[in-house]
Amino acid sequence: MDELQTFRAETRAWLRDNCPSGARGPGQIPWGSTKVELDGDAKLWLDRMASRGWTVPTWPREYGGAELNSAQYLVLLEELRRIDARSPLTGRGVNYIGPTILDFGTPEQKARWLPGIARGEGGWCMGYSEPGAGSDLANLSTRAVLDGDRYLINGRKIWTSDAVESDYIFALVRTDPNAPKHNGISLILIDMRQPGVQVRPIRLISGSSPFNETLFEDAVARRDDVVGPLNDGWTVGKRLLQYERSTHAGINISGTQGRVFEAPLPDIVRRYAGEIDGRIADADQRAALTRHEMNQYAYRLTQRRVIEETRARAPGFASSAVKLSGALLAKERTELQIAAMGFRGVGWEGEAFDDDELSATRTWLRQKSATIAGGTAEVQLNIIAKRVLGLPD
Repeated sequence: MDELQTFRAETRAWLRDNCPSGARGPGQIPWGSTKVELDGDAKLWLDRMASRGWTVPTWPREYGGAELNSAQYLVLLEELRRIDARSPLTGRGVNYIGPTILDFGTPEQKARWLPGIARGEGGWCMGYSEPGAGSDLANLSTRAVLDGDRYLINGRKIWTSDAVESDYIFALVRTDPNAPKHNGISLILIDMRQPGVQVRPIRLISGSSPFNETLFEDAVARRDDVVGPLNDGWTVGKRLLQYERSTHAGINISGTQGRVFEAPLPDIVRRYAGEIDGRIADADQRAALTRHEMNQYAYRLTQRRVIEETRARAPGFASSAVKLSGALLAKERTELQIAAMGFRGVGWEGEAFDDDELSATRTWLRQKSATIAGGTAEVQLNIIAKRVLGLPD
């Protein structure tokens, strides 16, 4: 038995003995927020996996990881899927800011922040976009002014997902207002549990409020919580966006791979469209579903190939292509489902619709943001054109 086979056997045995039944299949996945109460098995699963370093499997051991290589990481993912186990921990801590601190942080910052992130101690949100600086992120105006051994932050961020339940925010702020707009920006870590930070939910057409507006009024951050060189936050922030895209694309090896547990789409379509001789009755729906399933299979193969080829913790510009493809497929899935459900797919409330049907309507509306959140489709296409295909500006 070679080394990888031994690792697989040991991993399979440990997961069999340590993954609680309540951490298998659909259910709660912790993301670190101290404001979200965890189910018993979700907390037990988090603690057990963190003790083994498998909440952040590729991180160095001294910061809470297990130092797995990409081949071992794939084995771990396969064994988790084999027993239908949920990810023990997800979120912007392990997937975005943690890897960025690993890349750009000082030894003191790594020791201070990373072990807690690996244990799921604190939920993070992302302070990038502003009302006047969305896709043109370098146009941001939130200011951080040095005041002794601290910074005072004033400004406003928009579309800060999960900010209501977050403990910390990593934010791009302007630390040199006289520099050209791509310069004079720094990435800073801010504790949200202070009077200087206010959060206002933004209600969406799906009825939920995952997005928020975040206001800073003399909010305080430590001077030594600037990640990377002062005034070079544009470089640091772009690296973090690579981790974000990789996470959305399901190809990150820097943190954890979240799993989405969904009923098989063919089963849903059959339920509403009906069958004739074992085949979905409507020929157009049958053809559309076949194309979608083939594209999904090709997408999963691409994810695996990119993970296998990745040498750094974050894939390169290929992450934009995989992220965009995944977002388009996610939107297409809900469109196909709603089309098959007909009238049953447009229910908002009332006893005429069951819980799954009401959820389907909201999921369909929420997925409209799939090509906006995590980097718009237009931005990803520009990156693919310039950085992957080498096309001229």
